Amino acid sequence: MSTPTAPLDGLKVVDFSELLPGPFLSDCLVEMGAEVVKIERPPHGDNARVLVPGVFAAMNRGKRSVFLDLKNDAQRRQALALVEEADIVLEGYRPGVMTRLGLDHETVRRTNPRVIYVSLTGYGQTGPLAALAGHDLNYLAASGVTALSGRASEPPEHGYGIPVADLSGALYGLAATLAALQQRHRTGQGQWLDVSITDCLVHMMNPRIGQFVAKGQADLQAQRNEALLRPGYGVFQTVDGASLAIAAVEDHFWTRLVKLLDLEVEGLDGATFAERTAQAEHVNRCLAARIATVDAATLRTRLTEADIPWSDMVEPSRLAEHAQLRARGKLKTHATPSGEMTLSRFPVHLEGMVG
Repeated sequence: MSTPTAPLDGLKVVDFSELLPGPFLSDCLVEMGAEVVKIERPPHGDNARVLVPGVFAAMNRGKRSVFLDLKNDAQRRQALALVEEADIVLEGYRPGVMTRLGLDHETVRRTNPRVIYVSLTGYGQTGPLAALAGHDLNYLAASGVTALSGRASEPPEHGYGIPVADLSGALYGLAATLAALQQRHRTGQGQWLDVSITDCLVHMMNPRIGQFVAKGQADLQAQRNEALLRPGYGVFQTVDGASLAIAAVEDHFWTRLVKLLDLEVEGLDGATFAERTAQAEHVNRCLAARIATVDAATLRTRLTEADIPWSDMVEPSRLAEHAQLRARGKLKTHATPSGEMTLSRFPVHLEGMVG
């Protein structure tokens, strides 16, 4: 039996993007077997090289970098020669920039009608915000996500440790790109994908909006309570300083947890989820106080035996030691200009994927 080729083997990508959203998207394409040529602006290249060199090293493994001044006619022609042979062109400039450079979709499409041209931007190609500069924080705020962030009893606060907006936009862009390739297989024609990071986040808001409408919650504080208050749900510290995430949401999990901890919550030990939610902060304070008297090893064992959802809170620097990740074979150590890094592979294995 012959060895299967990688899913995207033979696919050619020209990537004009910088920093994180576009490079994360094209990094996923590399992991699935695509050939990616990264176009960088001289003299320093991708701004990530200077601002966040570790991010640059992690996100651009396996790509071939070509430094081209796109304002120079001869070097722009080199870029055009590359995109004319590409299956996918990816760019993340503000609307109008690629047009001024003579590398916009319409120009590329004339000589390469099969190209999937992906524009990944903060607000998209149209609308009153399209030309604004922005970063992860701005897109989260504009999409309603920041309004639901922080603690329910405090004002909204940006509190994410990873760039949720950038990564969400990249993953929606990846899904749309692969779908467009499937369409091209049927029609023979490429297309222009206008991927707005803000649009992607608003799409992710749909479950919350559905719940707010169903409950008639139009007030922001009511919506924050709905989104942020969960009884028996949070990170709790044991007597010996370990942090365990416990998620006893369903009634049967809560009943087991109360019994396991011999917990007294003033009449809420047998309460329904709705009843507990009405006093979620009180429930969690009682739970935190009780867990603070138990050692981690004992609690882990008892939670597992009772089949209650729990997990250790793993620090980023300890992920390489995580038994579950190691068992899944998802980690690989790379030598990079920023030092040796143990990074996660693309999380879904497809036939032919290696490395």
